[in-house]
Amino acid sequence: MNILLSLTDNLQTFWGYTGFANVETGHLIMILVGLLFIFLAIKFEFEPLLLIPIGFGILIGNIPFNEAANLKVGIYEEGSVLNILYQGVLQGWYPPLIFLGIGAMTDFSALIANPKLILIGAACQFGIFGAYIIALNSGFEPNQAGAIGIIGGADGPTAIFLSSKLAPNLMGAIAISAYSYMALVPIIQPPFMRLLTTKKERVIRMKVPRVVSQTEKILFPIVGLLLTAFIVPSGLPLLGMLFFGNMLKESGVTRRLAETARGPMIDIVTILLGLTVGASTQATTFLTGQSIKVFAIGALSFVIATIAGILFVKIFNLFLSKDNKINPLIGNAGVSAVPDSARISQVLGLEYDPSNYLLMHAMGPNVAGVIGSAVAAGIMLGFLY
Repeated sequence: MNILLSLTDNLQTFWGYTGFANVETGHLIMILVGLLFIFLAIKFEFEPLLLIPIGFGILIGNIPFNEAANLKVGIYEEGSVLNILYQGVLQGWYPPLIFLGIGAMTDFSALIANPKLILIGAACQFGIFGAYIIALNSGFEPNQAGAIGIIGGADGPTAIFLSSKLAPNLMGAIAISAYSYMALVPIIQPPFMRLLTTKKERVIRMKVPRVVSQTEKILFPIVGLLLTAFIVPSGLPLLGMLFFGNMLKESGVTRRLAETARGPMIDIVTILLGLTVGASTQATTFLTGQSIKVFAIGALSFVIATIAGILFVKIFNLFLSKDNKINPLIGNAGVSAVPDSARISQVLGLEYDPSNYLLMHAMGPNVAGVIGSAVAAGIMLGFLY
């Protein structure tokens, strides 16, 4: 009899530790979100290198467990493996390493050949400051509003870096929002690109960019770092690593380092960042009214950034000669979702003129957007930290 009672007690204890005994509705909702991310990545190839790690991380983070038992398995339990890996997000280690890899794989030739395209990247940063104003009016504190606003830069690592400094409690929602909308750029941007441009504007042919010399490519990361970092020293972790990675690529004598930065290193960091950001969406801490607001404002910020870039090109064209006009379809590329937003410019351009290739032109504002979002993050950090 005692053996039977003991066995019953053991089974009850075991049941108390299972996910079935601890599951809440929120866990099931987040698991469905994780499965949606994985589906979108596999079925439609929406940023699979990001959505699959994040989606699977959401599954991991929402396996229910007995938090009172202090098993040290949850991402928010100090000393757990997931918590240790998550420190790279909380302390801002991963984003600069991602920027190092981005710099090592980015060709800034289109921007160097046509410097005025950097203005489009700057115009798209209105998405950041527009979202900041909306967030302030939605009841968020200034530091939280700044962190939310950076979603409009369409740059996941920058969003993580800034939110880790200004609003750690909202970082999960901000990161998931930024990466989600980056993946959905092919859906979000085209309707506004069609709405805000005329048929005549969509078929504008731009001059073939001039050939950029190797000397210019080498000087660009040096000059770019000095100019941007002197203006916003607070953006140094991102800007410094971005331009350092580009120097490794363009110097011609550090090929091994460049290949490591843009290959194995960025892949490893992307896996760790995506998985831990996904796992941070643990339902008990993630599913709040604030998170829903963050997602709504994030969507608006992407729309504002896209509209600002397109309208800027249209206004800028009023001051350009007929031979130097810019096709407004590349206005969307000022958001730093590289290279998806530039690819959308190309796709829509070919839709209206099958022989008009806009990709090489769109990459100019696209890479300018990467720099612009890092500069905007530095400005926000300088004012609000």
